[in-house]
Amino acid sequence: MATGKKTNDLPFLLEKKEAVLVKPAKPTPSEVLSFSTLDNDPNLEIIYQTIYVYRAKSFSSIKGGHHDLVSSDGKTHDLELSSDPVTVISDALSRVLVYYYPLAGKLKRDSDGELRLNCNSSGVPFLSASANCELSSLDYLDGVAVEVAKPFVFDWPGEDDDDDDGRHPLILQVTKFSCGGFTVGMALSHSVCDGPGAAQFYRAMAELATGKTEPSVKPVWERERLVGKPTKTPFQNHIDKSSLATSPHLPFTEIEHGCFNVNRETIKRLKTCLMKECGDEFTTIEALSAYVWRSRFRALQFNSDGKTVLSLAVGSRGRLDPPLPDGYYGNAFTSAFVTIMGKDLNEEPLSRVCKLIKESKKIACSSDYLWNSINMFETMRRENKKLEMDDTTLFLTDWRQLGLVEEVDFGWKGPVNMIPVPWRVFGYLGLCIFFSPSTLDPAMKGGLRVLLSFPATAMAKFKEEMDALLNLGDDKALA
Repeated sequence: MATGKKTNDLPFLLEKKEAVLVKPAKPTPSEVLSFSTLDNDPNLEIIYQTIYVYRAKSFSSIKGGHHDLVSSDGKTHDLELSSDPVTVISDALSRVLVYYYPLAGKLKRDSDGELRLNCNSSGVPFLSASANCELSSLDYLDGVAVEVAKPFVFDWPGEDDDDDDGRHPLILQVTKFSCGGFTVGMALSHSVCDGPGAAQFYRAMAELATGKTEPSVKPVWERERLVGKPTKTPFQNHIDKSSLATSPHLPFTEIEHGCFNVNRETIKRLKTCLMKECGDEFTTIEALSAYVWRSRFRALQFNSDGKTVLSLAVGSRGRLDPPLPDGYYGNAFTSAFVTIMGKDLNEEPLSRVCKLIKESKKIACSSDYLWNSINMFETMRRENKKLEMDDTTLFLTDWRQLGLVEEVDFGWKGPVNMIPVPWRVFGYLGLCIFFSPSTLDPAMKGGLRVLLSFPATAMAKFKEEMDALLNLGDDKALA
């Protein structure tokens, strides 16, 4: 586990160059684009940041500084290899923006409450930096404190909704290390792309960096496909906030971010224990989200006679009728909600909680559920209302299937690590991310990492709960 407290002491020096605006390599359409109902959710009006870690390139198999690459049209191109990731990635960014030109524009919420994107080829802020250390000295950012990782992504200064032009939906930073490795820090507007959409863009940029003449998947905007119709009945929150559980740790003054490794054997033992309890089989997300939810409840010492809520992000691509086109990169997910009394979450068999999560997922996977959610959000938007949640609710999202580790190759092979940087959505304490482990740790193959945040006063108890999971045996019952 890695936890981080605010500190100005970093184990390296970072030299940053002045940021530049990378524009599309060719002229692109000048237009103003509208968004879907899901994109317009004010709770998604955030920038989420991820860091991709690449080791130094091996030139042992390359002769003469050139090699042949086959593009998507089947033609062979003899390309001079660049050993400078800044050059390679900035050039690939310029070319991929010809296809993803909205990301080179400016995003703004207008006076009518609608988000709009002005495709004006303003460009993507791009910053290059150099760190005077080797990536191995930082364990390739595996388990490092958030304060150590944050310098490898950056925010474009001076942007807010009061700016006439709006704000940039995409920002990139490439940081080179003395070992020849590098990191790519990407900051992306959640209003513009969800997780699969971001992965689609990132893979397209890598494809162009390694010789393809166009992305294998062409981007599709068409946000009008997911615009809802307001309901006749006014929106009412699905839960009375006064009935939610409270915690002596909230509000908090000091926060810690924790990343916990859960290996494949631990997941297997957890599923075995749950099967012994009830005879049913559960997926990893069902089993582990139930355990993390209960552990979080205990760590924050919520009162048992209050309600607690789990919100699990459920992807909707491929489940809609009519289906979304390949290449759609807007938000296309809904949330499966489970509400339970604190006493039941804390004391009932964990398999019962898993069953509730399984049932909620099944309902949320239907096209009708998604469209009801979209219509509800459209009603809220027109009534100028927002889905209000607090730290009682755990918002869980699973990034393991995005294909962002090993698959995205800029010419240095795939990243050996990818980490999300915690962002403030419903407050830091509301967010939990499951994501793939570093490829450099063989013991974690088939496992996952859990990222979430706590008041400093509650982190030790959550770590105790996670240690109990790691020490779970086939002959032990879930406590």
